[in-house]
Amino acid sequence: MALDPVSLLLEVGSKVIDRVFPDPAAAAAAKLELFKLQQSGELAQLAADTDIAKAQIGVNQTEAGSSSMFVSGARPFIMWGCGFSMLYAALFEPIMRFCAVVIFKYPGTFPVIDTTLTTQILLGLLGLAGMRSFDKRNGVALK
Repeated sequence: MALDPVSLLLEVGSKVIDRVFPDPAAAAAAKLELFKLQQSGELAQLAADTDIAKAQIGVNQTEAGSSSMFVSGARPFIMWGCGFSMLYAALFEPIMRFCAVVIFKYPGTFPVIDTTLTTQILLGLLGLAGMRSFDKRNGVALK
């Protein structure tokens, strides 16, 4: 027996209110506000927004499973771009600077690339990947 989204939101909302508000009077007031939302149609709008979000998740999964680089390549592109910028800033540029100064006696200065933004993005991506790996290891990963 499937519940419609509005009834499901109403049921879940009532349970959450019971746990959040220990005072029965405050819980009753919050439930009254929830029922007012249902009567005004705002709860139905929330349910519709939830359905839209679920549809977008389905589209994202379909795009991520595509073999086309133009469809599923955004995340890998960002990750590879951040990885290459970090590799350049941490490895290539210091080695090239060392060789230019020591071997070729280059007296000038070298441009410094600001990697604060790429570091933030890369660490965020690595953190999400680590959380995903942790979930898979603990058997919480979704199929």
